[in-house]
Amino acid sequence: MWGGGRKVGGVAGRFWRQVLGPLRRGGADPTFRVTADGAVWRVSRTPEGPVTLRVAADSARAWGPGADWMMGQLPGLMGELDEPDGFVAHHRVVAQAQHRNPGLRLGRTGLVLESLIPSVLEQKVTTSEAYGSWRHLVRKFGEPAPVPDVPGAPRDLYVMPDARAWALVPSWEWHLANVDAKRADTVVRAARVAARLEEAAGMTYERAKARLEAVPGIGPWTSAETLQRSNGAPDALTVGDLHLPGIVGYALTGKRGATDADMLELLAPYEGQRHRAARLILLTGLVPPRRGPRQTPGRISHL
Repeated sequence: MWGGGRKVGGVAGRFWRQVLGPLRRGGADPTFRVTADGAVWRVSRTPEGPVTLRVAADSARAWGPGADWMMGQLPGLMGELDEPDGFVAHHRVVAQAQHRNPGLRLGRTGLVLESLIPSVLEQKVTTSEAYGSWRHLVRKFGEPAPVPDVPGAPRDLYVMPDARAWALVPSWEWHLANVDAKRADTVVRAARVAARLEEAAGMTYERAKARLEAVPGIGPWTSAETLQRSNGAPDALTVGDLHLPGIVGYALTGKRGATDADMLELLAPYEGQRHRAARLILLTGLVPPRRGPRQTPGRISHL
C-alpha cells in the first residue's frame, strides 16, 4: 500500500527537525536520513508492516504496507499531541532555552521495540560503538525499506528486524556486531515478549516504565531512553547516564562533577516535566570543559 500525504506544521513549526532528531542513531543510521533538500526520511516497522516516511517543512508522505498506520500516528510523532503549556522555567538558563525554542515539542512514535533495542545497545558503551552495532545488525538482519519512485529518495535505508528475527540472531553475530552477551541476552528477552512491551506505548509513564523494567537487563536508564521516544514522556529523565548529570549541573550552577543525586535535586522543581527541562538544557550547548581523554572504543570481536 502506498500512502498519501498531508500537511505538517502547527505546533512543530520550524523546530520539526529537532522533534525528530532524537530518533536518529548516528549520522549513518540505516533507518534515518536527511537529504540534500533538508527532508527527513525515516523507516519504521509498524504493526501493519514496513514504512518509509518523508517529512519536509510543510508536508509528510509515507510509502509501504505501514503507510496508513504511520500517517495516523503523524500528529503524535511531530509533537502535536504534546502539552508543554504548563511548563514553567525555574532557572535563567532554562528560560532562555525555552524562549529560543518556542516550537519545540516532544514527539512520540507509538513504537516501543524500535527505541528499546538501540537503547539496550547503548548500555555501558560509547555512542560510536553502539551506533556501529545498530548499523551492523539492522543491515544484516533487517530488510530494504520500501523505495518510493520520487526524485531524491534514498535507496539504502533498511527496516529493522522484526521481533522473531531479533530473537534468532546467532551468538557469533552479536560478537561480530561488538555486542557483549549481557546486552545481547537483554535484546533477545525483550524480543520474546515484544507484544507485551509494545502495549506500553499506550500506558502512563509509570505503568510503561514498570512494564519495561520487568524484563531483566532493562533498568531505569534504558526505560527512560525508550519512553522518551515511544511515549513522548515529559518526565522520563535519564538517570545513570555518564554525561547528563554533569551537563545539567554545569548549566544550572556553573560547577563541575554533578552526580545523579545532584541532578535530581536541581530538577526537582520540574517534577512531571524533568525530561523536557533536561532537553532544553541540552539545546543550550553548555557543557563542562573536558579534562580527561575520551573513552577509547573497544572491539569485542577482537577478543
